[in-house]
This record gives sequence, C-alpha cells and structure tokens, in this order.
Amino acid sequence: MLIAGVDEAGRGCVIGPLVIAGILIKKENLPALKQLGVKDSKLLTAKKREIMLPQILSLAENYHIIKLQPSEIDHVVDSGRKLHKLNRLEAETMAQIINQLKPDEAQVDAADVLEERFKHHIQERLTAKTIITSKHKADRIYPAVSAASIIAKVHRDNEIAAIATQHGDFGTGYLHDPKTMTFLKKWLRNNGEYPEFVRKSWKPAKKARSDNNTTQKTLV
Repeated sequence: MLIAGVDEAGRGCVIGPLVIAGILIKKENLPALKQLGVKDSKLLTAKKREIMLPQILSLAENYHIIKLQPSEIDHVVDSGRKLHKLNRLEAETMAQIINQLKPDEAQVDAADVLEERFKHHIQERLTAKTIITSKHKADRIYPAVSAASIIAKVHRDNEIAAIATQHGDFGTGYLHDPKTMTFLKKWLRNNGEYPEFVRKSWKPAKKARSDNNTTQKTLV
C-alpha cells in the first residue's frame, strides 16, 4: 500500500512562494520514517531539516513539489474572500500533487477550518482513485505529512535565502516581523511599487503601499 503525505510551507508569509510538497512512501516504510524523528517542520531547526531531507527522500518512492508564486496567490485573494479562495487554491494544488503521485491513501494537512470541506475540494480535482484523510495539524499526527512538511520548508527556505542574497536581509518575511515591514516600506520609498516576490494582496502590504502613495503625494 502506498501512502502520500502532503503539506505546505509559507502560507502566511508576505514574501516568497507558498510551497506545497507531497511524498509517496510504502506503508511498511512508515516506521522507518518515524524513527528518523520526522515531525512538524516548525519544531525542527533549519540545520536538522537539511540533515533529514536526504534521509527522508531515501525512504520515498517519489515526491512532488509545487511552488505557488505571489502573483498566483494575489490573483485568487483579490478575486474573492481571502481565506476561502486561498484554501481552494491550496486544495487544488494538493490534488495536482496527489494525481502525480497516485497513492492508495493521501494524508493532508487541512488548511480549511472544516476538515471535510477541504477534503471535498481536493476530491473534486482528483483523477487518481485515492482515499483522502484531511486533518488539522496532520504534520503532528502522520509521519508522511511530517516528512512533506520538512520537504516543503527546506525548499521554501532555499527560495527565501536566494531572494535575501539578491535583495538584502528582510527578516522572516512575515508581517509580524518589524524587519520585514521596514524592508517593504523602504522598497516602496525607493521604487514606488513592490517587486514580484511580494504578495501585494496581503492587507498590511496594501496599507504600506497606500501610506507610501499618500506620503509621495504630500511631498509633491
């Protein structure tokens, strides 16, 4: 029996892509995966995640990653209710990954407050005959989802590191980080508009742009 675990990294971040990863593993290899110490990627250090990644992949039959860029996220957020639209996008992307991996069962970390609704949104896009298990905090319940969480986080961290190398330190990329907000405001002052790696639809990002435009008009 083949099991897939699917999870994401970077959902709430204002900078960089939302990375969704899926891993395919034989059911009999799940104990070995658990022995590696896989868990919710946020509970592991970056160094530990990097060390574990090749060990995880050595146990996998296959894996698949999709990176949703800020422009794709902005499109769905601006076209309707933010969380509802983003949840649908995430469910549809997870379905793409499951269709690619073709597991007997897929365990997913539910992004929707309603686990069953998230499950149905995935099922709507399935071409593979797969049992879907949709749970909140699935990355703390199922080893396969924990492994997918680690894969997604390592790839997302690499994307963020590449942006920081090119454009300078912007902190965590989350809006609660003062360094991130300072970076965004400075970028707007110098350039007038956000770069392509920023999610322009996030409310604090919109407010910062509006405040910057007001300031510029006042100066003129």
